[in-house]
Amino acid sequence: MTLKLIAAIAVSLASLALQSRADVIKVGVIAPMSGPFSAVGQTWEGATKAYQKLNGTTAGGHTIEVVYRDLPEINPAQAKALAQELIIKEGAQYIAGLYFTPDTLAVAALAQEAKVPVVIFNASTSSLLEKSDYLLRTSYTLPQMAVPVAKYALEKNVKNVVSLVSDFGPGLDAEKAFNTAFVAGGGKLLEAIRAPLKTTDFGPLMQRVKALKPDALYVFGPGGPATYAMIKAYNEAGLRAAGVRFLGTGETDEDQLRAIGPELLGIETGMFYSATHNSPLNNAAVKALAEVAPKAIPTVQLANAYDGLHVIYHMVKATDGKRDGPKALAAAKGFSWESPRGPVKIDPASREFVQNVYMRVVEKDASGRFVNREFRTFEMQPDYGRIQGAAK
Repeated sequence: MTLKLIAAIAVSLASLALQSRADVIKVGVIAPMSGPFSAVGQTWEGATKAYQKLNGTTAGGHTIEVVYRDLPEINPAQAKALAQELIIKEGAQYIAGLYFTPDTLAVAALAQEAKVPVVIFNASTSSLLEKSDYLLRTSYTLPQMAVPVAKYALEKNVKNVVSLVSDFGPGLDAEKAFNTAFVAGGGKLLEAIRAPLKTTDFGPLMQRVKALKPDALYVFGPGGPATYAMIKAYNEAGLRAAGVRFLGTGETDEDQLRAIGPELLGIETGMFYSATHNSPLNNAAVKALAEVAPKAIPTVQLANAYDGLHVIYHMVKATDGKRDGPKALAAAKGFSWESPRGPVKIDPASREFVQNVYMRVVEKDASGRFVNREFRTFEMQPDYGRIQGAAK
């Protein structure tokens, strides 16, 4: 970061600090509002509106205004520029959103310098929070999801697997966590395959998997078109017909169910949320989302953004609206609450999100909709990426 930029931020924050409390506190959300991942941005925007519909637009007597900036695809330089604009020009007291890891990394140094809390709605690489003292996360890490899936596979007497992941930070986290846990539990890894992030033709890779004749295929896809292509290739290669179990994380999220539901029937995934999670709060959140944003889909991103804004409300109350990053972060550490996904907590030491992981299977419900039915709960799972790393 240049000295000129640091000075600009310092002057901006100093002038804002002259007001001990803000009547309107802005939350700047960096989200994919257009492009191939626009469904995510739509759900985030709908989720924040749903949260405010159910909980009001004030926290501790201060009005909360959510401001969005569009970041359609991975673009770290643009992510940093948008964060600067939100902090300096908009006077945002909190930054949130951030779908991809590289973009979050670009914002981390800025957050550290400006002492602005950043609540990550998605980016899931395990090591992210180590990059700044001002980063929090209300999504998940891939190791947090992958280890329970490995444990489930071992419970089901899966003897050998092939892993297939997208070749970037979260995919590598998923690969390492699943394979380490599976092999440690007595399973055999036949091969670990990595696909370039922009891969859309998975046919040759699935034929390679088929030739290895595994009991199961563990996958991580980045969402959107690449995940559709991965599922299609799995079916077209005859892996389902050959009895090769498909194990994943978010590959059957509700947007995929609507797009390619029949191709997903019977697929098992380990994830922290399903739109059919049976609780009064989740039912209320899904209903509110439909009312305020009819086109938004109640995917895991509903829970991520809903909980993210809940944490921000908590920090605003704890600081009485003052611009005090250290005090806001201190209030968030150890904070626990009931989420649409179930019980959650921010670990007081690592700041990581602790939550249930549910094994889910795609089924048709009584109305004919394709749904993720939760059938097994791994309670209050930590970030296994840090645990496995510490065990080296």
